[in-house]
This record gives sequence, C-alpha cells and structure tokens, in this order.
Amino acid sequence: MKKIILATGIFIASITITSAQKIAYVDTEYILGNIPEYKAAQAELDKTSTGWQKEVEAKYAEIDKMYKAYQAEQILLTDDMKKKREADIVAKEKDAKEIQKQRFGVDGELFKKRQELVKPIQDKVYNAVKSIAEKGGYSMIFDKSSDLTMLYTSQKLDKSDDVLNLLGYKGGNGGKNIEKYEKEKAANPPSPNQQNNTSEPKKPK
Repeated sequence: MKKIILATGIFIASITITSAQKIAYVDTEYILGNIPEYKAAQAELDKTSTGWQKEVEAKYAEIDKMYKAYQAEQILLTDDMKKKREADIVAKEKDAKEIQKQRFGVDGELFKKRQELVKPIQDKVYNAVKSIAEKGGYSMIFDKSSDLTMLYTSQKLDKSDDVLNLLGYKGGNGGKNIEKYEKEKAANPPSPNQQNNTSEPKKPK
C-alpha cells in the first residue's frame, strides 16, 4: 500500500513539475510488433537459439551416456582405466560448458547476433521518436511498455502510430501488433448489418 501511495505521489509531483511542458508516450512493444523486419529478425534469432540449444543438449546427453557406462563398467576397470575414463568425462563436460558459454554467454554469439539483427531496427525507432519529439516540441516521451508505471494515459498523447507512419509502416491497429490484429479481424468478420451500415447510401430515384 505504501508503495502505491509513494508511486502516486511521485507521479503527481512529476505532473506538477512538467505541467508547463509538452509530454507524450509511445509503446515500443506495439511499434516493434508492427514492423515486419523485427518479426523476421526475432524468428531468425529463435531458430538460431533453438539449433544451438539442441547442440548443447546433445553434448550433455553424450556426457550422461559416458557417465552411466562408466558406472556400469567401473568394477571391471583398473585404476589407470578409471582415471582415463574420468578424465574423458571431465574433458567432455568442460567442452560442453565452453560451447554453452560461447553461444549463450553475456557477450556470446546469440547476443552479438541479436545486436546485429535487432539493434538497427531499435535505433530506427529511437530516431523516429526523437524526430517526432523535436518537431512536436515535446520535452519528454515515455515508453508505455517499459518498467515505468503509468497510472493514467490519454490516447491523445500516444504517438506510437506517428512513429510507425514516419518509418513507413501501417499503424492504427488498436494497440495490437499486426499479426494479432489480423487474426482477430479474421476471427470476427463484420456482420451483414455492419457491412450494410458501412456501404454507401442508395441514391433516391
């Protein structure tokens, strides 16, 4: 409860401070969801990630197989043979961890590929937001999809479609990404009455 009161107080204070300034907001999740190149980039990243994950899992499956075989045959092995088998398992496990780190680590190949595919699109969105802010004289533009708590937003302040239009993409999907919008539209076609209402009125004879 105290957190809610504190957040409300901070929000009201920020409104008081910025009352003389023009503010707006965008929804970057909605914007990116309506950019086909972003969707294609995410699909490529998912495909690459899945392939690499299978590669890592195969290596751990091989280690598990080696370990179970070692346990089953351990009683028949000499000390030297045991040490060699154990060393082989440790080496395989080290190799698997190295591959996992190389693919999925903090600065790994997946991170670099995401930077290569997604960052240029994010930069385009940022530059479009910056352009709208400068042309419209906005002091601040918030991101609705970020961790920032927005207790109330007026649709009039939403510049998401303006960003999409500036980038050359179609907006106006009711805050949904284009795929979800098209699916809902196909699942709920307009009724005959709605179609008649939208048709041109007949000219009088």
